[in-house]
Amino acid sequence: MNPGNTIETGARLAIIEQAGLAVATLIETLEREELLRSRLTRSEVLRQLALLAGGAAGVGPEVRGQMPEIDWPGWESICRQLALPAGDALDEALWFACESLVPATLLWLRVHRTSSPALFQMTS
Repeated sequence: MNPGNTIETGARLAIIEQAGLAVATLIETLEREELLRSRLTRSEVLRQLALLAGGAAGVGPEVRGQMPEIDWPGWESICRQLALPAGDALDEALWFACESLVPATLLWLRVHRTSSPALFQMTS
């Protein structure tokens, strides 16, 4: 069996995609300071980013190799940074993920869903 074509891989990629879309929707019209000031939106964006980063952390090396354009090390870094206490470092990580990592990840997931649809299937 191809290790990149498993139910777990499809589920992880779905979690990454759904959480990324949630973040994109939540921040769609917000500027940086608006996001940082909004307790409810900020809290939900952090929750979705944690889901996304956790999903990305579990993607195996075979699949990562098939999707080298996705910034896997960047998501690993964000995963660690999301555990930081409130402050400037967390704010920077939050905004970087929202403005850079999420849009790029969603773009490449769309590309790979078209070129390698088997990766996204949740069947054995």
